[in-house]
Amino acid sequence: MLISARAHYASLALLELASRSASGDLVTIREISDRHGVPGPFLVQILRTLRAAGWVQSIRGSQGGYRLAVDPTQLSLLDIVEAVGCQEGVGPRAEGKATAADQLLQGVWDEALESSRRVMAEAHLSDLVEQSKHGDSTMFYI
Repeated sequence: MLISARAHYASLALLELASRSASGDLVTIREISDRHGVPGPFLVQILRTLRAAGWVQSIRGSQGGYRLAVDPTQLSLLDIVEAVGCQEGVGPRAEGKATAADQLLQGVWDEALESSRRVMAEAHLSDLVEQSKHGDSTMFYI
């Protein structure tokens, strides 16, 4: 599975919002952009997608910003990747007659894809926030 820049940036933005959800603080696009190096115009598009998914709430005005609209325990990295789009599949699919070697390799690619999906499904925003607070060396770097 290829993780797109869009999926990576969406994960960063949601992780930032999740880390501030307990305090109820609003987070501006500029704060996310400056802290994580996400291009502002691209972040605006991503946040629109996340708002349409119902995961982000936006507040307009000079004191406005964004906040998480869902429980971070309910949102996994797989949910995020699937919502913003990611290239599915690992390795090329054989066209025409697949040889035994093609079939063998495709089995490995499919297993790798399933493993990556399982890891992302188990990585919830709340867990990542907790790991980052405690400086856990096993933190998933997104």
